[in-house]
Amino acid sequence: MSFLDPSLNQAPRGWRKILYVNWPLVLLVTAVACFGFLMLYSVAGGDFSRWAQPQLIRFGIGMIVMFAVGFTPLSFWRQVSPLAYIAGLGLLVFVLFFGSVGMGAQRWIDLKFIRLQPSELMKIALVMALALYYDWLPQEKVSRFGYVLLPLAMIALPTMMVVVQPDLGTAILLIASGGVVMFLAGVSYWYFIAAITVVAGTVAAVFLSRGKSWQLLNNYQYKRIDVFLNPDLDPLGDGYHITQSKIALGSGGLSGRGFMQGPQSQLSFLPEKQTDFIFTTLAEEFGYIGSTFLLILYTLIMIFAISAAMKNKNRFGALLIGGVASTFFFYFALNMAMVMGLAPVVGVPLPLVSYGGSAMLVLLGGFGLIQSAHIHRPK
Repeated sequence: MSFLDPSLNQAPRGWRKILYVNWPLVLLVTAVACFGFLMLYSVAGGDFSRWAQPQLIRFGIGMIVMFAVGFTPLSFWRQVSPLAYIAGLGLLVFVLFFGSVGMGAQRWIDLKFIRLQPSELMKIALVMALALYYDWLPQEKVSRFGYVLLPLAMIALPTMMVVVQPDLGTAILLIASGGVVMFLAGVSYWYFIAAITVVAGTVAAVFLSRGKSWQLLNNYQYKRIDVFLNPDLDPLGDGYHITQSKIALGSGGLSGRGFMQGPQSQLSFLPEKQTDFIFTTLAEEFGYIGSTFLLILYTLIMIFAISAAMKNKNRFGALLIGGVASTFFFYFALNMAMVMGLAPVVGVPLPLVSYGGSAMLVLLGGFGLIQSAHIHRPK
């Protein structure tokens, strides 16, 4: 199969592309972003210029990027997928040696006007490269062992470089999104059963080795596990973040305490309230009803993205949409699980809501790829 697919050129031209845009998806993305502006205004104590204004500007730029990417023929993104992956690896290597350090991690490249986080770019670049690989690979070879090794290596290489930074949250997202693309491509489910078995066995071995001569982790690492399972063991130390988060979540009740009336966020008990823990601010101020409404918006975005993938008759386009959509899903699922104490605190932002430049722009660029696959799908 050629890397140049003629069917990708069977697409609308000029202004007619506007008619083929997935407008419900655009409106839903904008609605979620508006939630973010509102909450950033709240956690800044009514100061619009502190977090909400920069985020609004970034969103405007990101929307321009989304439409520019969306109107670009999918054949172009197909051809540049290997370059995007190689460039992503190069940036990760650069960060390991010359990256900016913040909060104990070396993850960013300081470009003065924005702090670029290459691992965010890698999430989309990995999906693009895997979609290209499985579009090129004949279906009968997808589950052959030799052809499974290459995509596993493509996932493992950036994951290891991200773990070193350290950034466990992004590493989990890379593995999960890459696994979804492999699953959608038709890789035998026995490989996934084997992977789950290995992970389960490793976790069991970690717990069984505690106190033994062959103990697999250091004592302080076991302490972190204990605090994750029971934050009350160290409420002022490692358990502080999740303890305050749970207090904020519970105090919101059904309808919340009211806009800008949440004591946990307004009195700064809640850590990282503008980034990782912004969902707890929303739950505290708007309660169960507000939290559910945001979750419904996220669900609708997933429904429209999955629908676009299922209707797309081009393999590369369908896998690309599925991969980007899964990345988006793991973003908000892991963040919500994290702030509710169902997952370790690993520093994953709430998509389109948390304050941040790289995540916002890259995610909107990913939605642009979804639009490109939708606009230029074979008719």
